[in-house]
Amino acid sequence: KQGLFEVAEGGTLFMDEVGEMSPAMQAKLLQVLDSRELRRVGGTRAHRVNVRVVAATNKDLAQEVQAGRFREDLYYRLNVVSLTIPPLRERKEDIPRLVEHFLRRFATDYPAKTVSSEALQALMEYPWPGNVRELANTIERLMILTPGEIIGVGDLPQGIRQGGGL
Repeated sequence: KQGLFEVAEGGTLFMDEVGEMSPAMQAKLLQVLDSRELRRVGGTRAHRVNVRVVAATNKDLAQEVQAGRFREDLYYRLNVVSLTIPPLRERKEDIPRLVEHFLRRFATDYPAKTVSSEALQALMEYPWPGNVRELANTIERLMILTPGEIIGVGDLPQGIRQGGGL
């Protein structure tokens, strides 16, 4: 059976949370990245792969290397181009566009809704410790539970109405 590297042949493989990989998996990944070859589980033949790898993590991998939890050689192999995306609480100007995006996305599964300006203001004041995933889940929850077509402040979860005072 083909694995993810083979399925991504000629394209891009996105690897999320690489900072959570076990040391054994880090070694295997490094070997594939260096040799551009892999061996299927139980297989005896090496397969060449041509894959661009995009890796993401919420950890500071340089600190993980210093602490001995992430392989230094793999860190340098992955760290060709580095992008740091600030947390949502530092990019509040993105919240209205993200809310609109999630409203459209979830409108295919639930009745369409809009967000009142007061509710949007409350969403912008909340610190979003769970970042964009938390915002997406909140909008989906509101699409499911809000009875009318307009999501108002009163429809928001209590923690958001209170500005994040959990």
